[in-house]
Amino acid sequence: MSDALAQQISLFRSLIKSRRFDDATLRILESVLVSKSVKSLKEVESSLRALLRSESLSTIREIAEKPVGQKLLVLEFFVRAFALIADVESCLALRYEALHMRELESASCQWLEVSYLEWLNFAEHSLDNGFYSIAGKACENALLCLTRDIADPKVDEFFENVQVLEKIKRLKDFAMTSAASCSVQAQAAEYLKKKSTEKRKINPSFCTETRCVASTMFSNGIKRRNVQKLHELQRTACASHTIQL
Repeated sequence: MSDALAQQISLFRSLIKSRRFDDATLRILESVLVSKSVKSLKEVESSLRALLRSESLSTIREIAEKPVGQKLLVLEFFVRAFALIADVESCLALRYEALHMRELESASCQWLEVSYLEWLNFAEHSLDNGFYSIAGKACENALLCLTRDIADPKVDEFFENVQVLEKIKRLKDFAMTSAASCSVQAQAAEYLKKKSTEKRKINPSFCTETRCVASTMFSNGIKRRNVQKLHELQRTACASHTIQL
């Protein structure tokens, strides 16, 4: 690792530890990730991913009593940081946390209200990355938001919203089916793994015994064959001796 890269990483760690959650900190992270040292970059990404996961959890606990606006800014920072470092799971988890927080606070702050399009967008991203259960939940939230919007629509908007409603229902059904399928596959894999382990526990002694029996039979066969050859040679020798007499 070059000295310049090490200094950038150290600076990024320092800014995160001092809770500098701004664009300047993200730019430093970006500059670290464009390093041309491929070998060291993988190690750096792993280290930074662990740092961000640890610091995001501790930071969220620290700001639990802060105003919602401040909490959302911090969540947005970590969402962008995890997106830069390609930690999709953490990125989606914090996006969901932010959307859920806004839903809870929207009763008293209408500007925080989450639209069905935001939930739908999140559901599609979750589906694309294989997080089916969370995608299904996001679809449910999108349906609730859209149902609220349809309550008193304009005529031209009504039919458009109905079409979107059907799309969200299809996505939800697909997400739930995929989640169930993954669950079944996981159970099947676990069952096969268990059976394989049980089989390995039984088979070693069986195979050893089989090899021993086979080896004994093979050895005995060779011995019998050698005895037969010895007898044949003895008979041949006796016959030759008789002729000479």
